[in-house]
Amino acid sequence: MTRRTDWAEYTDGSAGTSDGAYGAPAAPYETEPSAVGSPDADEARRGDGEARREGGRARAKGGGRRRRGRAEPFAEEDGGAPSSSRAEKGEPPRDPVEQARAICLRLLTGTPRTRSQLADALRKREIPDEAAEEVLSRFEEVGLINDSAFAQAWVESRHHGRGLARRALARELRTKGVDNTLIDAAVSRLDSEQEEETARELVARKLRATRGLDRDKRLRRLAGMLARKGYPEGMALRVVRRALEEEGEDTELLGEDGF
Repeated sequence: MTRRTDWAEYTDGSAGTSDGAYGAPAAPYETEPSAVGSPDADEARRGDGEARREGGRARAKGGGRRRRGRAEPFAEEDGGAPSSSRAEKGEPPRDPVEQARAICLRLLTGTPRTRSQLADALRKREIPDEAAEEVLSRFEEVGLINDSAFAQAWVESRHHGRGLARRALARELRTKGVDNTLIDAAVSRLDSEQEEETARELVARKLRATRGLDRDKRLRRLAGMLARKGYPEGMALRVVRRALEEEGEDTELLGEDGF
């Protein structure tokens, strides 16, 4: 005897618990055994097959639409709508003044620069002189360019950080286009006593590395180091001789022109 198929045996009563997703197909399995092979049953099976095929085609079409729908946001994210802004495209503005302003702001970000340095940069980028002058003057008015403050900060930093003397500091500031009047005012903040104290500290740090060399070679090496940092020759020799004497070296025969 043909046993009646009951969907509940396979689902343990769970059919229909997910918004009817599994409950709807249960009807074909509840067909009475006597109906198997009958014209009505055949018609029912054909109708059911047609319904499944139609449902499959509908799902395929719907799935294709969903896939296309999901792809659209990525297309917009990757390419985006074309922008009419030249700044968003990374292109410099057409107006020379705007272009000069953008260049100067970019160069000043995180690094102070002199007016001469910015003027050189604008010239290399072929900014017209009139536009460059307008922007540089405006930047000076609002304090974005301040050669006096730049020179003072440069002297302070390079003297304490690198041990440079006034002569070397003035030479560096000239290469950056700072006016001589501003240079003199900045380096005058260092007096001779402070310079000599820094020179003694530099020699003390290098003295140990020269041990084992003869006296004249030590003198030339240490005094040469001070000379490269801008210290006057007389001061350099005086500081080095004193350091060597403190180590027990005989410096009586070393003249002031012992370089």
